[in-house]
Amino acid sequence: MPEPKRLRQQALPRALEKAVRYRLLNEPHEAESICLDILAVEPGHQGALVVLLLALSDQFPASLGECDRRAREVLPQLESEYERAYYAGILAERRGKVELRRSGPGSGHIAWHSFSEAMHWYERAEELRPPDNDDALLRYNTCVRLLERYPSLQPESEERQELPLE
Repeated sequence: MPEPKRLRQQALPRALEKAVRYRLLNEPHEAESICLDILAVEPGHQGALVVLLLALSDQFPASLGECDRRAREVLPQLESEYERAYYAGILAERRGKVELRRSGPGSGHIAWHSFSEAMHWYERAEELRPPDNDDALLRYNTCVRLLERYPSLQPESEERQELPLE
């Protein structure tokens, strides 16, 4: 089996630009691959970690479980406490959107829980944000509006109703 070729250090900025471009072109697999190439040369590269996390979350609709697990492994590698909180919110929000689209039994409760988790993380990021950065507030407001738009998204009731057997 062939091995991936190693990038040169001086080529990393251009490679990161390409990863961002592939994400914007809705090609998350390509963006993920480029980020892995960058991280093979510079394991703690913060830009590549962020783009990798986003590329993985772009893949949630197709493979939520695996991509979510991998994205959660990337999250602690972010050096900034603000970014860890903000991107934890992004991951939870995107999980919620996947569940919202599924519309199967229990998906409304799962989506509500994911949006609530995202809002928690965005509130945490709000406390840590730089003075010129209200991104966490924008994302928080998106979650609020999604919950308003879909009133069927509710927490699971504490009272479980038993269905008759006949």
